[in-house]
Amino acid sequence: MTVVEVTGWDCHAHLFGPYAQFPLAADRSYTPPEATEAAYQALLADLGLSHGVLVHPSAYGEDYTLLFHALQAHANLRGVIVAQADTRLDLGSLRGRGVRALRFSHRSGAGGNFAGSASLADLQTLAPRLADAGLHAEIWTDTQVLPEIADALASLPCPVVIDHMAMFSVDDGVDSPGMQTVLRLLGTGRIWMKLCAYRNLQGRDLEAGRPFHEAMVAANPDRVVWGTDWPHLRISPAPRTADLLACLRAWTPDAALQRRILLDNPRALYD
Repeated sequence: MTVVEVTGWDCHAHLFGPYAQFPLAADRSYTPPEATEAAYQALLADLGLSHGVLVHPSAYGEDYTLLFHALQAHANLRGVIVAQADTRLDLGSLRGRGVRALRFSHRSGAGGNFAGSASLADLQTLAPRLADAGLHAEIWTDTQVLPEIADALASLPCPVVIDHMAMFSVDDGVDSPGMQTVLRLLGTGRIWMKLCAYRNLQGRDLEAGRPFHEAMVAANPDRVVWGTDWPHLRISPAPRTADLLACLRAWTPDAALQRRILLDNPRALYD
C-alpha cells in the first residue's frame, strides 16, 4: 500500500458492490445502486481530499468482506462497522485492520432503525469493550430523541461520534431542545459531530443548513469533522458532492478552522 499525503478527510461514505463480488444481505431495508472503491477514490481525488472513512452499511448485515477488502487495499481509508452485542468479532484486532469505530442507531419514528443495525442497548453493552480496544462509538440518532439519551451517551467510557448532524429539524430551529442538547454535548468534549447538512433539509436549498453548521462549530471546533455521505442514498435529487464541500468552506471561511475540520480533527479521531 502506498502512503498518501494527507490533504483532507471525508469522514462519512459508503461502498456498495460490485454485487457480483460483494452481494447484499438477503434481510435488508433498501437496495442501493453500486458505489465502488474505484468510484470513491476518484471522488476523493476530484474533491482534493486524500483520506476517507467508510461506514459499513446495514444492507450488508454482518458481512464485512467489502469493507475489509477496501481497508486492506487502500492505506488512505479507515472503517466504521455495524456490530451487535453478540458479535463474534475480535474487537481488539480491529484497529490493526483499519477500523476505528462501531456504529449504532437510535432514531425516532416507525422504521427509523434499519434491518441489520445495532441498537443503543448494543452500544451500552459493548462500550467497555470498545474503550479497551481503542475504538469509539458512532451513533445515528436525531434531535427528537437525543434529549432522552444524552446523559447515557455522555457517560459511556468511550468517545461517541454523532453522525448526520443529529438529523436536526430545520422547522424546529437552532433553539429547539434537541439542538440545544447537541450543543451542550459538544461542549463537554466527550461527543463529536459529523457535519453534513443536506440529508436534513428535506428539499430546501443547502443554505438552510448554515445556522446549524455554524452553531455546532462554535460549540466546540475541536470536536467536529466533515463527511460527504456519498453516494447520497435515498435523496432525490442527489446533491453534487463538490457543492457540499463548497458549503463547508463558505460556512467556515476561516482557513485555520477549515484545517481543523478537514485535517486536524479527523487525524485525532481516525489516524
